[in-house]
Amino acid sequence: MSKILVSGGTGYIGSHTVVELQNAGFEVAIIDSLANSQIDVIDHIEQITGKRPEFYQFDLKERHDTRAVLKELDNIDAVIHFAAYKSVGESVANPFKYYRNNLQSLMNMIDGMNRNHVRHMVLSSSCTVYGQPDVLPVTEQSPVKPADSPYGSTKQISEQIIQDAIRSGLDMNAIALRYFNPIGAHESAKIGELPVGEPNNLVPYITQSVAGVRGQLKVFGNDYNTPDGTPIRDYIHVVDLAKAHVVAIKRLLEGKNKANYEVFNLGTGTGNSVLEVIKTFESATGQNVNYAVTDRRAGDIEKVWADTTLANTELGWKAEKSLADALRSAWNWEKNYRNI
Repeated sequence: MSKILVSGGTGYIGSHTVVELQNAGFEVAIIDSLANSQIDVIDHIEQITGKRPEFYQFDLKERHDTRAVLKELDNIDAVIHFAAYKSVGESVANPFKYYRNNLQSLMNMIDGMNRNHVRHMVLSSSCTVYGQPDVLPVTEQSPVKPADSPYGSTKQISEQIIQDAIRSGLDMNAIALRYFNPIGAHESAKIGELPVGEPNNLVPYITQSVAGVRGQLKVFGNDYNTPDGTPIRDYIHVVDLAKAHVVAIKRLLEGKNKANYEVFNLGTGTGNSVLEVIKTFESATGQNVNYAVTDRRAGDIEKVWADTTLANTELGWKAEKSLADALRSAWNWEKNYRNI
């Protein structure tokens, strides 16, 4: 079976994707700097699948290290590139950190792939490339508007880097998967979302707040043009998202892609507000969430959700798990991790 290199493979989405790749029969090697993840994730992946992925710890910003590892892994068939910083708020406060890391690591990966004749890449992209769309739901043909944060800009530029590389004549096929909002955890509760430091995403802040690790949850703004005034997002279970990467990798390896560069939205097709997520969490888990409304947060957009028709029809993939499923699994993971 083919061997897949997963950058950022001990991270939240990366670790769940490694599990699904191994479950599908692929061999997996992981590169991760552990800047925003823990080494024991490797143990947990092995506990879930019975297979231990190869692991290389280094920073993809180091070009020579990247080249050396890809040369050592001369039997790699494809790359899934997750490795990137991902906090909207942090990117606004520290834009250079995001531009240096997210773009340099991608360019070094493409350079290493090219030198070692690895032709296929699946890119972890984001719905932030659309900015605040004029029309909802968002399709893959929706305009890519000026980003509302440096994080969003790095995702737009990352996609452009790949397209420019292909146009320059690089022998490469790529699929950019534009995620909406991944939440939840594996049903084993052995892996889940565990950001280093204070969470920047809604659901891990909810679970950590309820677990007593954090204080009161802040809801950033209730004066948006939405039914309850709070921002709306398309929340997708991380396991559904991970399975889409397996489908995308198979599409490239089997030569079923219809162009050298393809883009797919990954979401549920349904938008939920921040307050809806809180209420659904309370209903699904029986736990009360202590929250308060505060000022808007820089870089946040008002509302966005996906049109997933293309992924449903062309990839043959569809999100299957509900918002309640995802929130319940996130709480189960938190309880297991904290021994609650």
